[in-house]
Amino acid sequence: MDFVHNPPDASALMMSARSFGNYDLAAALADLIDNSITAKAKRIEIRCLFNDGDPEVRVIDDGLGMDEAALHLAMRPASSNPIADRSPDDLGRFGWGMKSASFSQCKRLTVISNTAAGTFGARWDLDDIDEFRMGVLSDLDLSETSSTEITERFGTEIIWQNCDRLSEAGQISHQHFNQVVSHARSRLALIFHKFLSGEVHGKKLAIRMNGTPIEAADPFYRAHNATQAIPVEPLKVGDQNVEISPFILPHFSKLKLTDHERLGGEEGFLRNQGFYVYRNHRLIIHGTWFRLAKYGELSQLVRIGVDIPNTLDDMWKITIDKSDAQLPAALRNRLKQIVDGLKGKSSRVFRSKGGKIDQPGTVSVWNRYARQGEVRYEINREHPLISQLLKTVDGEGQDFARAAIKAIEQTFPVAAFGNDAVKDMDSLNQTEADPGRFIELLEAAVPSMLIEADGSFNDLAELLRSTDPFASNWPLVQSYLEKKGWFDEQP
Repeated sequence: MDFVHNPPDASALMMSARSFGNYDLAAALADLIDNSITAKAKRIEIRCLFNDGDPEVRVIDDGLGMDEAALHLAMRPASSNPIADRSPDDLGRFGWGMKSASFSQCKRLTVISNTAAGTFGARWDLDDIDEFRMGVLSDLDLSETSSTEITERFGTEIIWQNCDRLSEAGQISHQHFNQVVSHARSRLALIFHKFLSGEVHGKKLAIRMNGTPIEAADPFYRAHNATQAIPVEPLKVGDQNVEISPFILPHFSKLKLTDHERLGGEEGFLRNQGFYVYRNHRLIIHGTWFRLAKYGELSQLVRIGVDIPNTLDDMWKITIDKSDAQLPAALRNRLKQIVDGLKGKSSRVFRSKGGKIDQPGTVSVWNRYARQGEVRYEINREHPLISQLLKTVDGEGQDFARAAIKAIEQTFPVAAFGNDAVKDMDSLNQTEADPGRFIELLEAAVPSMLIEADGSFNDLAELLRSTDPFASNWPLVQSYLEKKGWFDEQP
């Protein structure tokens, strides 16, 4: 067999690199942050400037930096072998991350690094890349291009210019650009929450975006006392450990509206249930069941952290943009057992939230009467909603309303309820699983309850606080009232 040298066309390869992976701004910035963490950076500054429709992005870290040889290697396409041995804390894999991430957003990539050996810079420009011609920045270029921070300390600065994709070919509006940047901020807060919170030993990270710190967004809300943390379970995959950390989030009745919205994200709790896979403490995929279960309202509080080392990249089939992975067959059976158990626990959180009777200081919807060995349940006519319902009608209308309430009481399915309770008490579910629909109930109830409170918002708050189902969901109700400006907690 004969062999010939058959290298790729430089322009075609680098243009193709723009479509490696499924990058948006957040994912692209995350790949750059990975490199900063590997370089032992403690502080990262991200600047996303609209620049009159010609955006420019700069990422500046205080890591170790790169000398000239290391910089040129980092700029080389496919600069590392994905199957080569790597440091256990290395967040890279293919040697394409910085390049493919950057080119997914821009056509000109400049990297400047300051070290004890000096300051060095290199540039790829996709409009001038024949024969893999890479620009090397002169001292004058460096002084004109670099930010002040990189000249004053060791570290690396990455600059994106000619951002045709980020700017949607110059068509993006300033408002839409701000929305893209805001979305990226939220995503980075989630992806790197373990680094931002300082729980990764020796790797406390501070990230600022356009001058504002990014705060950690813990998807498991471990700081809340109603979050159920199931003991961590280590699983062996070959000779490597995978840690499984299951959580049951608090029912929405325990959360303030802002906390619930943050935990639900843009797509809500339903789409964010399931596995959260971390590679070296960095989130790579979340909100998937890996086909081990179906998405359901009663399982929406289940989130399972899965921590894997980078030595299992090949088995998990980690993609180049670190946005997807596939569950190894060796873990499927045990994880399926864990999932089935957790879905039952999550459903009980909802099913245990039914209405309570005889709660001190709370007006219940139902009253229970026991006399001479007989037990009877009646709808409480003194409940503010029922009371106002009866007051809003008179004459025949009131007679009809009273008859309807009586019909509900007398046709209560006692036998069916008893059979279901004996068979499986946990299967009974009378409560709302969606806080949005609960808010709809609250909004429908507020006008009549405001009448009951004689038009006083302070009295309305106290009435809601003592009336079911609003009393048992008070944190959510309080957030709603505060958002409307109808509640001010007294000192």
